[in-house]
Amino acid sequence: MHISELAQRSRVTPKAVRYYEQLGLISPKRASNGYREYDEFHLRAVIEIRTLSEIGITPAKARPFIDCLDAGHSNSDDCPASLAVYRDSIAEIDRIIALLLDRKGRLTRRLHQEDGQSARRPETEHPPMTTDYTTLPAGLPEPEDDGRAAHLPGMNLPSIVLAASDGTEVDLSKLPNGRAVIYLYPMTGRPGTDLPDGWDSIPGARGCSTEACNFRDHYQQLQELGVSTIYGLSSQDTDYQAEVVERLHLPFSMLSDPEFRLAEALDLPTFAATGHPKLYSRLTLIVNDNRIEHVFYPIFPPNTHAEQVRAWLEQHPA
Repeated sequence: MHISELAQRSRVTPKAVRYYEQLGLISPKRASNGYREYDEFHLRAVIEIRTLSEIGITPAKARPFIDCLDAGHSNSDDCPASLAVYRDSIAEIDRIIALLLDRKGRLTRRLHQEDGQSARRPETEHPPMTTDYTTLPAGLPEPEDDGRAAHLPGMNLPSIVLAASDGTEVDLSKLPNGRAVIYLYPMTGRPGTDLPDGWDSIPGARGCSTEACNFRDHYQQLQELGVSTIYGLSSQDTDYQAEVVERLHLPFSMLSDPEFRLAEALDLPTFAATGHPKLYSRLTLIVNDNRIEHVFYPIFPPNTHAEQVRAWLEQHPA
């Protein structure tokens, strides 16, 4: 079929079809007279691109879906890469919702002030604040590599037993076969609980919940790349960690190390914050057969770190 017929049957414009070609989503053949020729697969692909656009997935992000169809799958979202686009789109919507809620809260507070309600509020009562710990504010300082993790590759994990958020105990020297990912983080925020003063000004401190969500959203992809185990690890207690796992719907457990036993055994980097004399610096270990195979340090931005781990795994298959 020619472009006009394809556009009519798929209910898009010829200009849109040409745009999809520019993106490399469809590649028509050329007839002897130079005209483009499209087949039923092109029709299905264009309809799929249009349908995705209707739910907010732009043509620029549609390639995994078209590749899935091209691979012979019945549905364009039968492939893990397509599901990752869904998750990323949902995360973006959540970020926008959080920003709008924050804006609404600030507007509401200013409205109440103009209405004189702030004058009737007791001095000790503070207006409710809307804080979303799953998004990152702009302008966070980027941590620099101070070399404090350079000695870790090649070391073995010590025999240290830590409590997990699911109620079990984990011996770090006896992790399941295959690659394990252990990401260390300072502390996660909790709605209604203030973070330490100046938290956002500490390079690498902010973003623990965003990092956890990123590992959640790419959990299946990491498993498909040979990761058998993922753990988050901090000095927070298991009750605090269990709340985070439930609230963020994490498919993996957190490990609690309040005495910094792993930090002492491996000489890991730590830092201090207001009210917290010692916290884990953000760092990720790739462990294979009890041996530290690779270290990510420093980590920035944390909200895309799982994708960095995925890219490394793809480049270094076990």
